[in-house]
Amino acid sequence: MPYEPPPELAALSLAEIAEQAAQRKLPPVESWSPQQDTDSLMHITADGSWYHDGGRITRQAMVRAFAGLLTRDDKGQHWLVTPFERAAIEVEDAAFIATDVVQRDGALAFRLNTDELVLAGPDNPLIARGDRQTPAIYLAVRRRLEARLNRSTWQQLADIALNVDEDWQVESLGARFALVPA
Repeated sequence: MPYEPPPELAALSLAEIAEQAAQRKLPPVESWSPQQDTDSLMHITADGSWYHDGGRITRQAMVRAFAGLLTRDDKGQHWLVTPFERAAIEVEDAAFIATDVVQRDGALAFRLNTDELVLAGPDNPLIARGDRQTPAIYLAVRRRLEARLNRSTWQQLADIALNVDEDWQVESLGARFALVPA
């Protein structure tokens, strides 16, 4: 069955976004206990491109499948996890890129470069890094993985913040997030 990406964020209600996000079934990598650690020979560049052994992975379905197996440990190492092995993967910045955002009914919904939809909130906070002159905004996705907001998504989020107040903060699902590092 061919993969069909979710509809554009701008066309969805909050309920539809939540339903799309909930429909994404991920493998239960947290419950697996692989016995072997290896090197995947893979890396994800800062622009979100995936590579294996020097060659770019161009099939989006493969990237999406690998993304479902991805996790990050408490030391910051990224891993592709199967029931039998855990393979290290090099990540230059963040595992994902947030490519779009909309505000709906008190929530901020993001689309990632893997077509996943994530609602920012207490479980998926926005994190401001960098400095006041060059902030970088990240969205916690799952399993300690993050998505860095690309430039246009950061601008969309800044517009949302400025439409509310000039304090450079946004709110989503009852949680408040600064867009400028402290």
